[in-house]
Amino acid sequence: MTEPINDDYTTFAAQYDALFDPELYQDWAAYVERLSQPSKMLDLAGGAGRLAVLLAQQGYQVDLLDLSPDMLALAQKHAQAADVDLRLLEGDMRDFSDWTERYPLIVSFADSLNYLPSKPDLMAALEQVYEHLEEGGRFLFDVITPYQVEVGYDNYYYNNDDDPENIFMWTSFPGENKNSVDHDLKFFVYDEELDAFKLLREVHHEQTYTLKDYLKCLKKVGFKDVKVSADFGRAAADDEADRWFFEARKG
Repeated sequence: MTEPINDDYTTFAAQYDALFDPELYQDWAAYVERLSQPSKMLDLAGGAGRLAVLLAQQGYQVDLLDLSPDMLALAQKHAQAADVDLRLLEGDMRDFSDWTERYPLIVSFADSLNYLPSKPDLMAALEQVYEHLEEGGRFLFDVITPYQVEVGYDNYYYNNDDDPENIFMWTSFPGENKNSVDHDLKFFVYDEELDAFKLLREVHHEQTYTLKDYLKCLKKVGFKDVKVSADFGRAAADDEADRWFFEARKG
């Protein structure tokens, strides 16, 4: 377990975690609950544990794997606040073969697979998921679509200055590769001791592929009965969806 961090939001991870709309996590949780029963599960690249906490409250036994120690510290904090148990694992989704646990259910949401920089990295992650699923187990995940990259993030700019002591700026640019985007994320946080603003900045790269490419990758790894939808499973998948949702079974 990682020691919980302070509540002063001095890390980028804490600022980033606070950005997300809680209703999105409710939608992800509802999607998982519609397609499964409470069981042992792995939340892959589960970040600050918002989804893991919601599912744990519904009876799921959740292990959460993430590469970021700061995010895992936040996940512990959120779990403690909700009085639920999460098993937290620090690791890379492309290779966590040292972890020998097998699961009937693995999930990965909030663009997590889009943060993998190349198709070989995506394949490595899918192979790890397949290896860590029980026979007949299911993998639920989502990705942003090429339409979201080309249209939704075209000249995208967002500036939240509601709090003059905690300002957020988000600008998106086309990435170097086809169907990729770079997000320049900046937080300007006022530091009373310095009487100045502290800049917290990261550039996030996201890479996506065509629906045909995703289906081909899943088939190559060995997944069966792949179903694709949009809008958290409430709509049919098409080329103008902003996000695709996948349900795949280990065959």
